[in-house]
Amino acid sequence: MKILLLGIGNVLYADEGVGVHFVNYLTENYRFSHPEHQIDLVDGGTLAHSLIPTLTQYDHLIVIDTVNAAGVDAGEVYFFDFDKAPPEIDWQGSAHEVEMLQTLIMMELVGDRPKTFVLGVTPTVLEPMHLGLTPKICAAIPTMESAILNHLTDLGITCERVNNIEINSLIPTAYKRGVDA
Repeated sequence: MKILLLGIGNVLYADEGVGVHFVNYLTENYRFSHPEHQIDLVDGGTLAHSLIPTLTQYDHLIVIDTVNAAGVDAGEVYFFDFDKAPPEIDWQGSAHEVEMLQTLIMMELVGDRPKTFVLGVTPTVLEPMHLGLTPKICAAIPTMESAILNHLTDLGITCERVNNIEINSLIPTAYKRGVDA
């Protein structure tokens, strides 16, 4: 089985970048292994539709992003099967969030969408040109971490902690990741 952890978000819009920052956090702090399964972590940024050729190569997809939910406080963490989204989830959030939803629906229509789960957190601030996360979202990171590690462990993935790097220390250089020096 091929598993993809896909961080989605715009790092220039504060909490909007949590998916990207969280995937970077996992990449720096953990090594994931399984004797038969492949697991990849990808910063998908705001690419959505452009990711379709990549997404179709996987059997199991975990999208990490912000989610809007009616009547809940900022920092609330959700982990759910995409096909069984909680009723309070509102998909009319940011432009990239709506585009990612459309991407997943299009993939489903042609039979190319892998089994999909969403790890989401309700954002506090969607402020332009602010590189960083608000305290409520930072406080949600341990819950997000626990949810993803439990899910991967249930899939038989070994999750080995190799570093103790705080998410906030990764944010200032998030825009440079993947760029050759």
